[in-house]
Amino acid sequence: MKNDLAVEITGLHVRRGAVRVFDGIDLGIPRGQITGLLGPSGCGKTTLMRAIVGVQTIDAGEVRVLGEPGGSRRLRHRVAYGTQGAAVYADLTVRQNLVYFAALLPAPRDDVDRVLAEVGLTAQAGRLVGSLSGGQRNRVSLGIALLGSPELVVLDEPTVGLDPVLRADLWTLFRRLTESGITLLVSSHVMDEALRCDRLLLMRDGRIVADTTPRGLLAETGASDPEQAFLTLIERDAGRAADAGETRRSRRAHHSPGEGDA
Repeated sequence: MKNDLAVEITGLHVRRGAVRVFDGIDLGIPRGQITGLLGPSGCGKTTLMRAIVGVQTIDAGEVRVLGEPGGSRRLRHRVAYGTQGAAVYADLTVRQNLVYFAALLPAPRDDVDRVLAEVGLTAQAGRLVGSLSGGQRNRVSLGIALLGSPELVVLDEPTVGLDPVLRADLWTLFRRLTESGITLLVSSHVMDEALRCDRLLLMRDGRIVADTTPRGLLAETGASDPEQAFLTLIERDAGRAADAGETRRSRRAHHSPGEGDA
């Protein structure tokens, strides 16, 4: 693995049931940055994240994370995964949730107070999670992912359903985390969040259609905003796919036996 990459994926093939999700994708995720994984719902973002943290069965290819095979036991305390939606116990307080998960890791007990401060929930520590707003529950879930000071944090749509103020607060926290040396992979289908990332992986139908930076995305497409830039890339990608399909049909027709051929 290259020293500047937290994740390196080569030739990844994944099927889920009868559906082919990935057919040989390659990508790298830089260390110490926020990499945004963006694309419409159903494009494969969650499956890719599951493959990185080692909970997705793969058919072929290699996933290397922090120099180790994805899912290796040696990564258990180095990689954190925040699933889509708050994975917390509603009948426990915020602090009780964090204490419980800290014991499972295990993480130092004083990590709980550190994480409460980082996610801005110190004042709510004694409240039942079930009484919190959706945004606060998401922050509890994020706090659980931060226990034990992981090197790589993988977050599946952590800002979904949040109002603009809460989304901005979370992105401020994400930036602070990378400034401390943590690598973040954050998925979203909200295209304006692309501008908050250092690196962008744009997905469509199980393929990486762009591996770029926010500035590079806008410059390449000539668009003024990331949503229009993504639509431009989709149109280009569809055009290339149509051209490739026409080329394959032409080759088959050219090589088909004609009348009188043996």
